[in-house]
Amino acid sequence: MRWLGMALAVLASSGCGSVSGSADAVWGSHGRQEGHFVRPRAVAFNSATQEIVVIDFTGRIQIFNQDGRYLRGWSTPSIVNGRPSGVGIGLGGKILVADSHYNRVLVYTPEGTLVQEIVGREGEGPGPFAYVSDVAQDESGNYYIVEFSEDRHLIRKYDAQGRYLMHWGGQGQEPGQFARPRGICLGKDGLLYVADSCNHRIQVFDQQGRFVRVVGDEGSEPGKLRYPYDVAWGSNGDLYVVEYGNHRVQRLTPEGKPRGVLGGPGREPGLFHSPWGITVDSFGRIHVADTENHRIQRLKL
Repeated sequence: MRWLGMALAVLASSGCGSVSGSADAVWGSHGRQEGHFVRPRAVAFNSATQEIVVIDFTGRIQIFNQDGRYLRGWSTPSIVNGRPSGVGIGLGGKILVADSHYNRVLVYTPEGTLVQEIVGREGEGPGPFAYVSDVAQDESGNYYIVEFSEDRHLIRKYDAQGRYLMHWGGQGQEPGQFARPRGICLGKDGLLYVADSCNHRIQVFDQQGRFVRVVGDEGSEPGKLRYPYDVAWGSNGDLYVVEYGNHRVQRLTPEGKPRGVLGGPGREPGLFHSPWGITVDSFGRIHVADTENHRIQRLKL
């Protein structure tokens, strides 16, 4: 682990309004050694093991403690076609990897044993998966899988055995439609929150795919979004959204009221360069995949 610094003050980006919070810790740097990263793309907190899971552009799944100390790691079967871009935590602490360019979800034990592979098949629902961007699992074991392509922008639901149940969505800007959906999380309220990245909003659904509401629209002011890539549910009941386009993190109520903003473009602690992923740990601290800075930042907001 390589510490890059501790932020004693928060730096605001111009045009983003009031900013609160701090970079509590920063770790990692560019490299392929253990504990280093090449464009980390996804991050998740495993509450079953109290560990942080990070996926980077080399196809590695690396496991850290909550202070950024490297513990173990492994790689997806192949990255010839492309790299995974999403990660979720399932029942029993299983690690769910959106193996994007291989059009599948890989399910690992916390120690790295591959125990399940979910693929879309001809004759079921929309057929084979497109680009798989993220995955979540509910308390009944059902999987919610996010995918997109030129003409397919969907959420699919599968049961715990990997059997197709239903799907919803479609390409467009209307409620319930998507433009490159990226991240997904399941709130404690039982609702699904989807980062609808190119529509610059979060869409909210129940577990049967029924549309509930929209959070945010395009902009740089607090409460507005630009290319949200991931969303996480905090223990305080708020949403945390990482914005690839605004290079920042926002804290919002589930209805979209802004409660805090942190970041802006830059390389100092507390600033970001095209961040992709976000998660919240057991202490309510936020961990962000600061992608083009090749590091993870732990924040308080």
